[in-house]
Amino acid sequence: MSRKVPEKWQSSVKAVKAVQVAFDMDEKIQLTIRKDALDAGLSPSEQIRNILGLPISKRPKRPRLTVSLAPDDYLLLAEKYQLQPEQQLEIKKKLMDDLIHYVTDQINTD
Repeated sequence: MSRKVPEKWQSSVKAVKAVQVAFDMDEKIQLTIRKDALDAGLSPSEQIRNILGLPISKRPKRPRLTVSLAPDDYLLLAEKYQLQPEQQLEIKKKLMDDLIHYVTDQINTD
């Protein structure tokens, strides 16, 4: 039995059918592709698409960094910042401050 995809989901059908391909390559090759992507302002997957001559989405992206934090991480960070683990927004603000200070220190030592 075939079901029709709701109209509001039609634009997502192509994305759902896409298959992610992972590459196990020499670390030097991976590092070069990642560096080239960074220099070009692309993600590594966009750089791979570029190298292969495939189209790249021109949609503007919100530049962001991500990290996955487990409940135990929040416990450690709460202790570090003298907060409660439930204060996740405050912890996130402190993390951002630490990252900004890290980069600022890097720039000032160069």
